[in-house]
Amino acid sequence: MARILDDYLAQELGELHQRKLFRQLRILDGQQRPEAIFDGRAVVNLASNNYLGLSTRPELILAAVRATEEYGVGSGAVRSIAGTMRIHLDLEEKIARFKNAEACVVFQSGFTANAGTVSAILGKGDVIISDELNHASIIDGCRLSRAEIRVFPHKDVVALEKTLQGVQGLPGKKLVITDGVFSMDGDIAPLPQIIELAEKYGAIMMIDDAHSSGVLGKNGRGTVDHFGVHGHVDVQVGTLSKAVGSLGGYVCGSRALIDYLYHRARPFLFSTSHPPAVAASCLAAFELLEHEPGLIDRLWENTRFFKDGLVRQGFNTGASETPITPIIVGRGDLAMRFSDELFQEGVFAPGIGYPTVPEAKSRIRTIVTATHSREQLQYALDCLERVGRRLGII
Repeated sequence: MARILDDYLAQELGELHQRKLFRQLRILDGQQRPEAIFDGRAVVNLASNNYLGLSTRPELILAAVRATEEYGVGSGAVRSIAGTMRIHLDLEEKIARFKNAEACVVFQSGFTANAGTVSAILGKGDVIISDELNHASIIDGCRLSRAEIRVFPHKDVVALEKTLQGVQGLPGKKLVITDGVFSMDGDIAPLPQIIELAEKYGAIMMIDDAHSSGVLGKNGRGTVDHFGVHGHVDVQVGTLSKAVGSLGGYVCGSRALIDYLYHRARPFLFSTSHPPAVAASCLAAFELLEHEPGLIDRLWENTRFFKDGLVRQGFNTGASETPITPIIVGRGDLAMRFSDELFQEGVFAPGIGYPTVPEAKSRIRTIVTATHSREQLQYALDCLERVGRRLGII
């Protein structure tokens, strides 16, 4: 038997071990809570995207159970054949109203929402202008589209304008695309300035609001609402897997855009639709977002408390403006050691290194939630300071 693949993989894995970047998956026992059991150890959980604690809310659990009892555990088909259930359309209509958009289509994940949309609306002969720190799903969608890709330095609107000027005479559609909140750094895109340039040069405007949904804007409506630029973004992507507490992604825009994606977005066409329990739990989550704004208030109170503590301790938190707060340490091996020693002290904050971020900007990434108590956050801060001093990070 040929061992070409195994030999190659062994070499690559050996290199990861040598650089001390090899990671074993942490195993969660029980629910995704602010204090949770990972690998049999109770830890303060600073690794979860469950921003508002909705994944364990009784309202979502009850909605999922009832939908399962009524509709079954699966839809049985792709959306374009026999897998579109009334509950899927109810969810799309609910999200469209929430986002002040004409229409919405739900995808199986935020990743497929981005990759499927970009590759559907752009093609060979078109040009995509993308922020250098955009999410991998955007990058993959750009590559799949076969359009020409131009990358501008992170949040650099001067460079963005120069890029737009440089492609103005080229044939085909132009698309400007950016994350709303950047997942590794926690900073917010300068959306009003980006929109102004997209409109000035006749480009389509697209934003990925995955880490903004349920976090920014009124009731968590996202970056577009945060900046008050409704009607100026052609394509809004969001997720149902983070603050919404369930699973999936969505795209909001004009009715024409959504009808087109129904016919051309490959993940929509070739993946079985969500189980009814997922759609029902998402519907329940949007009800909570609309009627419990205090959830987001608590998220931001905890965020301010935690960030202030990290700054006082002397950690480098980069450009973070949101509940995502990196602690930048430099070397990848040091970031992994920092994470491992924190875990032994009772805090779960994952190490992030190359290729997710540049080697010189390796870090641990922390995320606070609305459901963390002050005592849990203070315990985490005390552990971070103790381990950070022991390792010479502060």
